[in-house]
Amino acid sequence: MFIRNLFKHIKISQSCQISLCYSQNHTPQPLRSIKAKSTRDSVQFYIDSCAVRVEAGNGGDGCISFLSAWCKEHAGPDGGDGGHGGHVIFQATHKVRSLNHLNSVIRAKNGEKGYNKDCCGKNADHVIVPVPLGTIVKDPHGSVVADLDREGVMFVAARGGAGGRGNKFFLTDTQQAPDVAELGGAGEAARYRVALRSMAHVGLVGLPNAGKSSLLRAATRARPTVAPYPFTTLRPHIGMVQYDDYEQVAVADLPGLIPGSHKNYGLGIQFLQHIERCKGLIYLLDGSNEPKQQYRVLMHEIQQYSSDLARRPSVVVVNKIDLEEARQNYEGMREEMDVIGISAKTGLNLRELLKIVRAIYDSDSKCDK
Repeated sequence: MFIRNLFKHIKISQSCQISLCYSQNHTPQPLRSIKAKSTRDSVQFYIDSCAVRVEAGNGGDGCISFLSAWCKEHAGPDGGDGGHGGHVIFQATHKVRSLNHLNSVIRAKNGEKGYNKDCCGKNADHVIVPVPLGTIVKDPHGSVVADLDREGVMFVAARGGAGGRGNKFFLTDTQQAPDVAELGGAGEAARYRVALRSMAHVGLVGLPNAGKSSLLRAATRARPTVAPYPFTTLRPHIGMVQYDDYEQVAVADLPGLIPGSHKNYGLGIQFLQHIERCKGLIYLLDGSNEPKQQYRVLMHEIQQYSSDLARRPSVVVVNKIDLEEARQNYEGMREEMDVIGISAKTGLNLRELLKIVRAIYDSDSKCDK
């Protein structure tokens, strides 16, 4: 399986040259960033699910006041109303890609109290929290209360309290000197689980030490940890591949999969849930260590977890073909199935792979339309 349902877009020659068949004359080419990568030691993790507590602002209290003018000692009540408390609102936008910016507690400000001379308190500003498109919000019981799948869609997570009314409001024909006012209403407080339904366009799937982090480093500006031992990646990392038509494709480096993951071995279901949020998959195989067996394990685990997930657009990639043993295994696999060989270390065939990634992204975009 090279790219499911995409053979009409891609032609593979015997010399491993990839050509994409677009209706346009121009084929988008991946760009190599000329800006140096950061040298910071701190690694930025990609957060795609988190628990938050939201607290809306309380309303301001109403004021009790009586006007005393020089020409009229008892001019009547003039206590103003309190301001309304701020809401906490989640808004979907394309400007953010992850939930890294979310705090565990999100608070809105309280409304201002009322003043004399009929001066009302100021309403508090709403706290609008930007979240990526495809964010879902669940209550503590696990029920989905909001699906923010379109640009600009909002969900009011907590409503601010109403401002209390001053004693001027209670003035009537029979009650000329009311000495009562309302307290401001309490703002709502709630707990939610916020998660991304679609974390990346393409996800890297493979056994531990297949070279997923190395490939992400080579193709993007992301800096996941690379080390010669299993499970160096315990959280997803996201890198953006830029093309010359200004399109950006998000590629996710996911934790390694092991046999029995569908039974919750290793990172288990948590790992498979990360895959489920990707629109396309890259099956990355270590060419120096029985790549055919690796591919069978990957397909078995994903099919056992979700048959729909196994049918998503995908490409099989054999890594480390700069090694002689890996290249021989790659040549053997080419005779049996559609596969592309790369070397994340040297960059061999990396440009061809990124063209295929763009084809997966374009096919999914057409399906959404």
